[in-house]
Amino acid sequence: MRSVGLWRFQVPMDAGVVLREQRLKTRDGLLVRLMQGDKEGWGEISPLPGFSAETVDDAKNVALEWLAAWQTGADAELPEMPSVAFGLSCALAEISGELPLQADFRAAPLCTGDPDELFAMLEAIPGEKVAKVKVGLYEAVRDGMVVNLLLEAVPDLQLRLDANRGWTPLKAQQFARYVNPQLRPRIAFIEEPCKTREQSREFSRETGIAIAWDESLREADFVFAAEPGLSAVVIKPTLTGSLAKVREQVETAHALGLTAVISSSIESSLGLTQLARINAWLTPQTIPGLDTLSLMQAQLVRQWPNSALPCWQIDELERVI
Repeated sequence: MRSVGLWRFQVPMDAGVVLREQRLKTRDGLLVRLMQGDKEGWGEISPLPGFSAETVDDAKNVALEWLAAWQTGADAELPEMPSVAFGLSCALAEISGELPLQADFRAAPLCTGDPDELFAMLEAIPGEKVAKVKVGLYEAVRDGMVVNLLLEAVPDLQLRLDANRGWTPLKAQQFARYVNPQLRPRIAFIEEPCKTREQSREFSRETGIAIAWDESLREADFVFAAEPGLSAVVIKPTLTGSLAKVREQVETAHALGLTAVISSSIESSLGLTQLARINAWLTPQTIPGLDTLSLMQAQLVRQWPNSALPCWQIDELERVI
């Protein structure tokens, strides 16, 4: 016997969250629950505005069609739509036991540029000191000065930087000019520093700063390959697709000697706890990029450890079916 449930949510965000030059006031998405006999599986379907091709309404319609078929006993192929495929595959993997319960709740903290604040956050984290800084939102010179300051202030720090293709080659060079060459090896990577892959490769060749692919993974002409200056790929499962596709990308990256980083697309606490489980399962040696719950004003159904945010249950959400 199978049954399904689908709920729509809208969680208020902190006022300062900006994606692709658009302010994100709420995080909208869907929670899905599959029940088969005495087994239950949950998933989150949350297209990310500015990054996902589909909207929440698009995702809802596709999910409803698949859920109707599954409920009647059909084991239909997962939809192609990435956010729907990911959420449904997680729910199925919980029912089957494929997704292990063990989770890795470490997260590379997002730093706003205050070294004292970062130092306090890192002091609370045992082991490897890894933090993430968004660059490309302000002047490149300012970004370079902040990164240099952080690396000087915390001698064992490894920084991950994310530029979201925000720099021209000139701006990228302006950034690098303000980072001491002796400190550059402690930049683990910059995600997609320039507007094109070739510009990013040239930046790495000229500066010795490692790069990582993120947006490139979702482009039709992208091929996984080891190349000079490339150290990592950043995998955002909500934007990638099914759990099987995520696993395939991780295994391909590892086979090429690249680091694979599981990263958030600003999912709710339910989605983030599943990403923490995926990280413990597929990339256990790597600290994931999951420090996004603080951008929200509430959790959903499942709580992130030690979060003080209120946790909304399904009876507080809009039921679709």
